[in-house]
Amino acid sequence: MDIFLGGFYILTVLCAILYLLTRAALPSVADAAFSVFQRTYLVVYLLAMAGDWLQGPHVYALYESYGMSTDQIDILFVAGFGSSMVVGTIVGSIADKYGRRTNCILYGVLYGAACVTKHFGNFWILMIGRLLGGTATSILYSAFESWLVYEHHKRGFDANLLGNIFSLGVLGNSVVAIVAGLVAQKFADLFGYVAPFDVSLCVLSLMVIIIIMTWTENYGDKTSNISHSFGVALTAIKQDHKVLCLGLIQSLFEGAMYCFVLEWTPSLSIINRGKAGAPNEIEEVHTDIPHGHIFAGFMVALMIGSSLFKLLSKYTSVESFMRVVLFVAALSLMTPILYKGNQMVIFIGFLVFEMCVGIFWPSMGTMRGKYVAEETRATTMNIFRVPLNMIVVVILLQHLERDTIFEFCALFLIIAVVCQQWLYTLYEGLPKTTYLSTTADTLRRDSVTEEKPKKGIDDEEEIV
Repeated sequence: MDIFLGGFYILTVLCAILYLLTRAALPSVADAAFSVFQRTYLVVYLLAMAGDWLQGPHVYALYESYGMSTDQIDILFVAGFGSSMVVGTIVGSIADKYGRRTNCILYGVLYGAACVTKHFGNFWILMIGRLLGGTATSILYSAFESWLVYEHHKRGFDANLLGNIFSLGVLGNSVVAIVAGLVAQKFADLFGYVAPFDVSLCVLSLMVIIIIMTWTENYGDKTSNISHSFGVALTAIKQDHKVLCLGLIQSLFEGAMYCFVLEWTPSLSIINRGKAGAPNEIEEVHTDIPHGHIFAGFMVALMIGSSLFKLLSKYTSVESFMRVVLFVAALSLMTPILYKGNQMVIFIGFLVFEMCVGIFWPSMGTMRGKYVAEETRATTMNIFRVPLNMIVVVILLQHLERDTIFEFCALFLIIAVVCQQWLYTLYEGLPKTTYLSTTADTLRRDSVTEEKPKKGIDDEEEIV
């Protein structure tokens, strides 16, 4: 049994133990309305993530099967990140003005259209698909969360329960990623590389139908135009240091994370062995690695991180423990530099980083729920994604050495630690009342004048 499969088994046992501990340690939620609301959101969110995960494993292979050169494939990937960086900010403003529910439906439509383009071996049609996919990705990481936070507060649920939804989202997303990878591989083996994209199209279509049937619409500032929303969001980032810190932390961490995604395979493929004929000398050898076992291990590590988030949240504030999490993440990405060729140590370091990612996602969602203004939430969140997409584009275009990339990743995360310490200082200076009072008051005023939704999840009318 190789170290990767062994690591997967050990992590699975640890994940199960932590999951049981969190269930036992945390109080159960007795609010039936909240349970229905949480379930309905998670069903849609996990279908949205499944549509994304189903496409990931075979994008590169599909392009190669169409005869695309390495340079052409790099250009296609850069186009995806570039469209997410440029068009994504506009899409965020559209969500605030015209509705987050509508924007989530648009995600399904755009990503579904991107799946259709995969049937064509023409470079320019595939380029259109990458542009559509990049735009859709921006929606995935902003509009869904914006809809959730608004509805959570509007319905008067306990603010502390928001972190529970984010944590379950990470946990479920890890399971969905593993299942989607297996399903994608099965369909690719049976019907070719384009088949997983057809499955994704079906999943996205189902997601759109469920949104239409179960979600109510909500907005940011409907009266302002897109340029005004963008300006207000930028002003908030510049004037409110807490929002600025969040933006910097998100961009730096996710920038390092995307670089890690690009580099973990070659880092684990190199091992040190004694040189033939000269056993006292060490040489680097490239070996094949079980990508499926490693990916499954990473996903279980993510699930462990989501359980750790619940336990940590019980004993201290998110603002406090995230300082340690970010510092540990920085150390974990130094392992490929300090222990080059030591496959086991590097794998352990990467697993630790994935656990940090599992803590990061619900932590950031919780803090954004506290500090980001409701009126321009989706716009602000997409502005946060501009620097991280820029980081990835630069990495792809510069063809940097692997050690250099990981050095930059560690540097990004150390700067994120400094920003988190700044945020913690600002948090400590806040009056210890309800940190969401302003947002909650605004939502209560809105709910008085807002028309009762015709159909959706309501206190009396539940569909799911």
